[in-house]
Amino acid sequence: MKEQDATIMDKIKSGDLRAFEDFFRSLYQPLCFYALKYVSVPDTAEEIVQDLFFTLWEKREELTITTSLQAYMYAATHNRCMKFLDHRQIEQKYEKYRRELSADSFEPAADLASVNEIQRIINKTLDSLPDKCSRIFRLNRYEGLRYNDIAKKLSISVKTVEANMGKALKMLRENLKEYVEPA
Repeated sequence: MKEQDATIMDKIKSGDLRAFEDFFRSLYQPLCFYALKYVSVPDTAEEIVQDLFFTLWEKREELTITTSLQAYMYAATHNRCMKFLDHRQIEQKYEKYRRELSADSFEPAADLASVNEIQRIINKTLDSLPDKCSRIFRLNRYEGLRYNDIAKKLSISVKTVEANMGKALKMLRENLKEYVEPA
């Protein structure tokens, strides 16, 4: 790590808000453009970068960076974009499954019993999740709120929303595995 980077990191680690703000201003816009190349939605790119800086500040005391700060921030932005894209792919598969399930609901009564069973499993799974996790899932899937809106509404971080959605989707996949073909 360059001496200048080490000085900046030392200041940030010691809680120097001015040094952090200067660092933020110097990299925020370029990182947003970089993230935008991957996620294609300006709000999402900004959300990813903002969350990265928030995490940097939150974990500043325990953070160990061996590369240049700029290289670290670009690599971290890239990793978060990849994680976002993976998560979005899971959501799209789930939406496809839901659409197929809806289309199939016009089948004969035997299939309707299957749909009712699946809905019962979904409800039972959501009821078995921790309240916050279940509420986040319902706000997203049933009320159509975006992760950012849920985070604001519940006064939690977007990462918390993402983690809880991941947990809910994992449990649903597990409990519905006999009804859904593997992807």
